Amino acid sequence: MFGAMAESAARVRVFSDDGRCVSDAVLMRRALEYVKAFGGVIAQHAQEPRLTEGAQMNEGAASGRLGLAGWPAVAEEAIIARDCLLAAHVGSALHICHVSTAGSVEIIRWAKSKGWRVTAEVTPHHLLLTDDLVASYDPVYKVNPPLRTAADVAALREGLADGTIDCVATDHAPHPVEDKETEWAVAAFGMTGLETALRVVQQAMVDTGLLGWAQIADRMSARPAAIGRLPGQGQPLAPGSPANLVLYDPAASSAVDPATHASRSRNSPFAGLTLPGQVVATFLRGRATVLDGKPA
Repeated sequence: MFGAMAESAARVRVFSDDGRCVSDAVLMRRALEYVKAFGGVIAQHAQEPRLTEGAQMNEGAASGRLGLAGWPAVAEEAIIARDCLLAAHVGSALHICHVSTAGSVEIIRWAKSKGWRVTAEVTPHHLLLTDDLVASYDPVYKVNPPLRTAADVAALREGLADGTIDCVATDHAPHPVEDKETEWAVAAFGMTGLETALRVVQQAMVDTGLLGWAQIADRMSARPAAIGRLPGQGQPLAPGSPANLVLYDPAASSAVDPATHASRSRNSPFAGLTLPGQVVATFLRGRATVLDGKPA
């Protein structure tokens, strides 16, 4: 199956079960072995299912106060540690999706120090939001992996700044109103994040002095393209190269209004929050896809 997808017209190189963890170590080893033959990557949603059964939010002081079942950091960290070891054993490439804990950052930093083929990503919301927001019981803050502590946020920012975490990925998860505007326990996990990503990263990383704009282009364009084996993407501006461009005004500032987004879903955790920056225009292979901040 992997080989057929790799040889298809799509030339697939990254394989994942998306929101489901490959919890079986033998299956994970086999997957890493299969993709090695054609330079593929296995992307893992790191979540030990036995440790997160019935979990509703990050396990910690906030979950204790709110009476919600806790989702321990070790459920993520244990899978990441196992998979880094498997990737080293097989000599294959592993990508870790939406890293959310300080412990995970340390494990990935250790794996990279060994020279293992491990890459990782972080979401904009995990760079800015904490589990204290769950005190409102607003399901807009219910996400997988869950929002973590301020200490975790600080570690994730440091990891992105020093290159331990390679890139930013939105984990954009739109939902209909009825799946989010309901009681916390039955609400769907997930947040929208595509249309606010660059603005959130500016507030978390640029305005705090942790990264410059050239580094933001690296973390949000060049490195994701390299990890995904996407030729023609994430390239510097040069004559003859594909005109894939984003024109951005970092001096702008406005409150987030999901009603103005192109997405039909409104489950943005940043609704009403004033964020810096504004995407003015985007171009895909020379064709305008956004003009004056609106879909072209």
